[in-house]
Amino acid sequence: MTASGPPPEWTSKGDTPRTRPLRIVLADDERLFRSALAALLESRGHRITAQVGDADALRAAVARTDPDLAVIDIRMPPTKRLEGLRAAVDIRQSHPGVGILLLSQSVQVTHLSELTGSGVRGVGYLLKERVADEHFLDTVRRIAQGECEFDQEVLGLLFNGRHRHEGLARLSARELEVLKLMAQGLTNPAIASQLVVSVKTVETHVGGVFRRLGLPDESEGEYHRRVLAVLTYLQSDRSD
Repeated sequence: MTASGPPPEWTSKGDTPRTRPLRIVLADDERLFRSALAALLESRGHRITAQVGDADALRAAVARTDPDLAVIDIRMPPTKRLEGLRAAVDIRQSHPGVGILLLSQSVQVTHLSELTGSGVRGVGYLLKERVADEHFLDTVRRIAQGECEFDQEVLGLLFNGRHRHEGLARLSARELEVLKLMAQGLTNPAIASQLVVSVKTVETHVGGVFRRLGLPDESEGEYHRRVLAVLTYLQSDRSD
């Protein structure tokens, strides 16, 4: 969405992320990229509480500033492997209210189950090339609100994996398509618009996904079952 007028006045962390600027920690060892990202977010009224270049500094910054969201490069010093991901897992455990948005130059899926083991709410994963557009800014807001967002290429690899959860293998092609869109955070009306079908048709497919995956009955609530369905989907390649 496009910002209009001056940035909204800073309010307390008790307000909802939908109505106030976000408090964000940035973790990336590429200083120029990190500075550009900070400038983009600050231009929309958000507050950068810390900018760090390694995983230990990230953990300390989150503990010190209690942000709404941490935007984290997966590969960080000293080995430039998965230090960022490991720090994200630690933050998810120690500060479950902090949204996690991972950024990466290339798609990595073998470690996703570590991050989503406690659920997908407030977790995102985008390629760095996506950060220059409005979709990134919208994703930042939605992750902080507790939604989930995964890059199309990440989702593609997850669905094409060789070791698929047996429940997923029972889904029809259309049900798989609906589940993929659910994993992107789309509501039933949004899925209906994307597939050019009625909302009632989407509801039927979503119900089929729930049944075939053996998810709890309706007493558990629609949101709870959607999260479990998406989590099953995202963890379907943990053996790769």
